[in-house]
Amino acid sequence: MTRDIKGPSSQRESLRADSMPEIFLGDLAHVKLFDILKPLFSGKKTGKITFKGKEDGELYVELGNITHAKANNAVGEYAFFVLMGFKAGKASFEPDEVPLERTISISTEQLLLNWSYRKQEWDKIKEVISSPNTFFHLSLQKSQENKNVNAEQWNVLALCNGTKTVSQIAETLSWDEFKTSKIIFQLVQLGLLVRGEGQKPVEKKLVGENFFLKVESELRKAVGPVASIIIDDKLEEFGNTRSSFPQDQTLSFIEALGDEIPRDGQKKEFIKAMMGFLSSGK
Repeated sequence: MTRDIKGPSSQRESLRADSMPEIFLGDLAHVKLFDILKPLFSGKKTGKITFKGKEDGELYVELGNITHAKANNAVGEYAFFVLMGFKAGKASFEPDEVPLERTISISTEQLLLNWSYRKQEWDKIKEVISSPNTFFHLSLQKSQENKNVNAEQWNVLALCNGTKTVSQIAETLSWDEFKTSKIIFQLVQLGLLVRGEGQKPVEKKLVGENFFLKVESELRKAVGPVASIIIDDKLEEFGNTRSSFPQDQTLSFIEALGDEIPRDGQKKEFIKAMMGFLSSGK
């Protein structure tokens, strides 16, 4: 359920203007998210936690309670589960920031309990489905025993043709990865599906050669000759190279580079220039 926070926009802008500077909380490659959150819960803090890296997300706490979460294209409780699965990325905290909407209505205690149950279930599923790039196909039935399947299981069976990956099936059915994987796991347990050999590589569109030329040119205007070093450091954080950088990560990458620019005016100019470049389709 999503609940809009009412109030004049000028009041919300005023709250942002008076907010304290952003505080770095830690790198998820070295510390667990739960360990970052615990002091915010116990201290009954209010603010916004921003995650930036290969995957981006947001989490809001109000008086120590989680009220809104956003990760990738998800919001609410499922988005919180996704955030708890992040293994890399930098987390920072903006005190006194409040969300424009509240997508989590249950208590934080219940939310964490749900996450604990979900994690245990995920761990069991991942023993069979190690990656969303795994694909499955129908198994040969040696038994004459009747097996009952429900409508959702039937929909998955119809798509498991040995060529579609778990993530592609989820996209086709407009489901999240967990729901899709859970049903595939059930069908494997019933003996109706078997895993294909290997994993099907996901073909992603890559950025053109002009992208990094433009990035370095614009970043150099703001930070000088260290621009190339900053770009290479960010590429390492994203786990990619200049020659294999996917188009679907360009916005996150530009924002991450912008965070390295100390002056707000130059940061805005850099992002504006890169947004114009992307929209031109060059």
